[in-house]
Amino acid sequence: MDMAVKVKMLLAAKGMTVVELASRLDPPTTSQNIGAKLKRNNLSEKDLRSIARACGAQFEGFFVLEDGTKI
Repeated sequence: MDMAVKVKMLLAAKGMTVVELASRLDPPTTSQNIGAKLKRNNLSEKDLRSIARACGAQFEGFFVLEDGTKI
């Protein structure tokens, strides 16, 4: 599952729209900018952390090895 889908799921779980998200980001941005990033699935780790903060959630990015070790 790509990150854009996960962000959309987060917004649905929080009952938020892309417009609301854009206004809550720090610094605020346009809904067109966020919408374009979601459409292209072009989200940086910085974007994802900012989105998580704006939604009152945490973003944890890591690699998981075959033995279950998280890096």
